[in-house]
Amino acid sequence: MPPSSCWMHRIYIATTMNYGLGSDDPKELAYYNKIRNEIDDMKKETVKKRVPLN
Repeated sequence: MPPSSCWMHRIYIATTMNYGLGSDDPKELAYYNKIRNEIDDMKKETVKKRVPLN
């Protein structure tokens, strides 16, 4: 059974707000860690905000 959108949203909000999950469910922890890794990867990437002057 796929996870519900409410369940996914709750974990997403907890992850983005740097809250703990408060659960020991392996599926929830895996989803939490997946989102956490994606956020960490986005922070590591440099953003080029240069405007080319021609």
